[in-house]
Amino acid sequence: MRVSLPALAFLFLLSQNISAQSPLGTWATIDDETGAEKSHVQIYEKDGKHFGKVVRMVTAQNHNCDRCTDHRKDQPILGMVIIENMELKNGMWQGGKVLFPKQGKWYSMKYWLAPGDSDTLILRGFIGPFFRTQTWRRVAG
Repeated sequence: MRVSLPALAFLFLLSQNISAQSPLGTWATIDDETGAEKSHVQIYEKDGKHFGKVVRMVTAQNHNCDRCTDHRKDQPILGMVIIENMELKNGMWQGGKVLFPKQGKWYSMKYWLAPGDSDTLILRGFIGPFFRTQTWRRVAG
């Protein structure tokens, strides 16, 4: 089988573009009130679904989930899975949930990459008709 160099170059660039369009990776979370970076969350895939785990704490906040009501109660936020079971539907990841450790509450959520900007992730958490939107920035490297 003969494959031309231009065809290989095209396939390489295509694969780079597809991976750049993925929400998989590490994201800096931003405090809604101060605009300061709070933590880094790594979004990873497991069994075709996305999950998110806190891999770095940036701010000097309470580092245990003292308001959590499940097995996370009083556990360190660092290393905690706070996004669970997200599935790709209709062009965005949804159907899962997100934990806001400061409140100890789970919310339904969906997220998507900002149009034209694969380094910006838009997340929206819901309780009934009410929602909260956050913007996270991709962490380099």
